Amino acid sequence: MSGDREILNWTSNDPRQSLLYNAWGILYRLSTEQSGGKHTTTIWRAIRQNREDRVARLEWNPNGGLGRAILGRTIIPMADLVRSDTPHSRSSYRAFNGPDGIPYRWRASSTSSDLLLQDPSGSVIALFRPVRGARSSLGDVTGELHIYPNSGNGTVQHPPMMDMVVTTAMLNRMVTQYAL
Repeated sequence: MSGDREILNWTSNDPRQSLLYNAWGILYRLSTEQSGGKHTTTIWRAIRQNREDRVARLEWNPNGGLGRAILGRTIIPMADLVRSDTPHSRSSYRAFNGPDGIPYRWRASSTSSDLLLQDPSGSVIALFRPVRGARSSLGDVTGELHIYPNSGNGTVQHPPMMDMVVTTAMLNRMVTQYAL
């Protein structure tokens, strides 16, 4: 924890095959497998020592494009988790509906390379910051996910919302890196 935020280190240039961790250990593990020509990414959340819960299963289209996401018992197109906030524009805003039914949006910062997550009131509740050259025993750190637990309605660290933050941050990284 750093002041009013928690920082999770994000390993790997491939966000589909990475770890998110802090001083307490690994919090999320993203693992991608290939079977029969299909790639599937599973996002796991650590719940205690040597125990994980599946947060999401992302089934990529055969061409590597956005496919479908299975979040709990809900199946939705991945595109719904990174939809353009303003239709028919070149907006850098990517929106999704949170587990609370409220729309949230990721947007590029105008002053840095950060990707900001805002609630409907415009409060920044999280951000993704690319970093370079950071090494750790868990792998090369290529980014930081900053969580602001006291911003907005204060629920960003609760599992359903935090899981959605991690899932949509990963999808936004993929959309940006591979122009999906």
